[in-house]
Amino acid sequence: MAICAFLPPNSAVVVTPSFCVQMLAIQKNSSNSPVVRFLANFWPMAASKEQRGDPQWVAPNTQQDVPQDYENLGTIFGYALLVLSWFLIIITFPFSMFVSFELLSLAKCLCFMCVCLKVIKEYERVVIFRIGRLIFGGARGPGMIFVIPCIDTYRKIDLRVVSYAVPPQEILSKDSVTVSVDAVVYFRTSDPIASVNNVDDAIYSTKLLAQTTLRNALGMKTLTEMLTEREAIAQLCETILDEGTEHWGVKVERVEVKDIRLPQQLTRAMAAEAEAAREARAKVVAAEGEQKASRALKEAADVIQANPVALQLRHLQALSSIAAEHNSTIVFPVPVEMFGAFMNKKEE
Repeated sequence: MAICAFLPPNSAVVVTPSFCVQMLAIQKNSSNSPVVRFLANFWPMAASKEQRGDPQWVAPNTQQDVPQDYENLGTIFGYALLVLSWFLIIITFPFSMFVSFELLSLAKCLCFMCVCLKVIKEYERVVIFRIGRLIFGGARGPGMIFVIPCIDTYRKIDLRVVSYAVPPQEILSKDSVTVSVDAVVYFRTSDPIASVNNVDDAIYSTKLLAQTTLRNALGMKTLTEMLTEREAIAQLCETILDEGTEHWGVKVERVEVKDIRLPQQLTRAMAAEAEAAREARAKVVAAEGEQKASRALKEAADVIQANPVALQLRHLQALSSIAAEHNSTIVFPVPVEMFGAFMNKKEE
């Protein structure tokens, strides 16, 4: 109680009452004792959700939430460690509270061994274990937290989004084509307690699962589907990853397929095939153009044959075009019909 009075108000409200309750609530039904009820009334955060009448209170989960009986502190060994830790804090007070000023060498050693205050950043959470069990209240932070030396261990969890570049994966497609695919996965820790209790290393496990998920998802696609359905493949990988990492307290935000690289031989073959297809289309277009031109010439010939005057007009048009050119020699085409009269005179 004396030490709690020297702590800042916010720190006392958040941390100290739970420690006091744990030290006093040794028996299983000690939560109904007058002392615990007094602490619960004096510090609201010391009371459980059930005692505060929280309508959202649910029964604790034995896998993630800590039962309120604190059976580990009911043992003689656990109680002795707790009393010893508080004794060390009391005899080294205030050196055990602060480390920002110059002290004697002995005081520095005591300060290093018995430091109790930890500052947690806004994007961090801390999971604290007391004698191997998660303390009441779950993850702590942000702000300043109180840690009891010797019996408390803690792990900091970063809640920011982590980007992971999946190394190139050699994948055999559904149509037996070997390709190299790499991707980027964005994920974050959504449940600090689950990420600590349910898996050894949540981030490393998520990275390994991302590699296998990418291989399995692309192995069910053909080469054409890989090249044309990147968004659908990324969405499929994101769904599978999110379901697989939910139990680890990890939330997958986004998956992007970066690049799909083909073997050089296959690339050259596909390039040759594409070039041949382009040449074939060009020939088809040229043939269609010649066909249309021939049809137009045939129609023009039919019109000229039906009307001889059209041929004379065409002849005059050709002469006009020749006269427009600046050449030293001009050849005038003369129709054979113009020489008919001269040829008849010569015969006479």
